[in-house]
Amino acid sequence: MTTTDDAPVTLRALTPDDDEVIDRLWQLYWHDLSQSRGSLPNASGRFKRAHLDHYLADPVDYPGFLVLYGTAPAGFAFVTGASRSLRTIGEFFVVRAVRRRGVGEFVARTLIERYPGPWEIAFQDNNPGAPEFWKRVVAGIVGDAWREEWRPVPDKPHIAPDHWLLFRSELEVATIRLRGKPTGGFAL
Repeated sequence: MTTTDDAPVTLRALTPDDDEVIDRLWQLYWHDLSQSRGSLPNASGRFKRAHLDHYLADPVDYPGFLVLYGTAPAGFAFVTGASRSLRTIGEFFVVRAVRRRGVGEFVARTLIERYPGPWEIAFQDNNPGAPEFWKRVVAGIVGDAWREEWRPVPDKPHIAPDHWLLFRSELEVATIRLRGKPTGGFAL
């Protein structure tokens, strides 16, 4: 497993062969979210799959992507509404070992630029680092041409409202670097 800053970052579309890896990363993702959502694993020690099966069943409208750092799986992202006019980041996760190295920003910018048009990105204000991360990513793409709002989480009054960033992304060619070094690539 590569852990140096020289490791290339690759974002590629999920395949059925990735199901086991995504299931394991999903557990780490929900463990992270449990801090802000107060969720607990079930009796067998696993967090719920929530929307994962829904995403995996419709890769056209909900494409999923695996993040690789070198050859190691380092996260995932799902785009909601890829075939529609309005897109959102359905789920987004980067393992802690590569956070704050530009990996998440590379993934977010690559996906947003891959699907130009109107976007809405939601996160929880009490999710450590999420507000700063998403505002930095969006401002890096569209400057100050975005707005924010808070919306209740449907059917979950016990959870604080989601914080939404709304903007329009135009196709642009950008060089995204990790600590000054070119990244790996994006493959569909």
